[in-house]
Amino acid sequence: MIVTSNLSKKYSGNLVLNIESLEIPKGQSFGLVGNNGAGKTTYFSLLLDLIQPTTGFIITKDIQVNESEDWKPFTSAFIDESFLIGYLTAEEYFYFIGELRNQNKADVDALVAQFEDFFHGEILNQKKYLRDLSKGNQKKVGIVAALIGNPEVIILDEPFANLDPTTQIRLKGIIKDLAEKQGVTVLVSSHDLMHVTDVCERIVVLEKGEVVKDLATNATTLKELEAHFAGTEVV
Repeated sequence: MIVTSNLSKKYSGNLVLNIESLEIPKGQSFGLVGNNGAGKTTYFSLLLDLIQPTTGFIITKDIQVNESEDWKPFTSAFIDESFLIGYLTAEEYFYFIGELRNQNKADVDALVAQFEDFFHGEILNQKKYLRDLSKGNQKKVGIVAALIGNPEVIILDEPFANLDPTTQIRLKGIIKDLAEKQGVTVLVSSHDLMHVTDVCERIVVLEKGEVVKDLATNATTLKELEAHFAGTEVV
């Protein structure tokens, strides 16, 4: 589904990402973890053609993302609040995204209605601009907007940050459902190792822009990750 080959990114001569090879199959819930500056957001930005690679490329469904826009109809993402439009209400934003993805208002309403529990009565019918919502509620809007139009690939950068515990639990259920029941390829980055091991069947650790671990999630994965970041793992 997603193939990364000889991918690197330099800023002012500094190498911030260097991935020789990485393949993510269709329908996989894929987690990306690492300390600040490890290259997680850089990788997602390259995957979304927000920045250009220094070398190499990413191919998604046989389309090289930095040479064609044909990947956009089946790919969706929420990276941060810059993806939102602050002067729109949540409903207006959902309809705007729906238009971009060839969804009519009824389609959008039907999808959004599925997430009433996730919104917890704080998003819809509030007559608030997105810029006036809390960080957590802005994130809820961005995540649900990323689901509009039945995308095949969904990219979420730090989706659990700023969310209350109840919403975090509900989000885990949403991500699991997307991958396990709907066959969506979901890429998640997070600093929270427990959340990632809960929802991702595979976890890659980035360190200084390079892949240092590639793990199939099992009962011992969380302890292995914690040992790695604590510097106490046995080599």
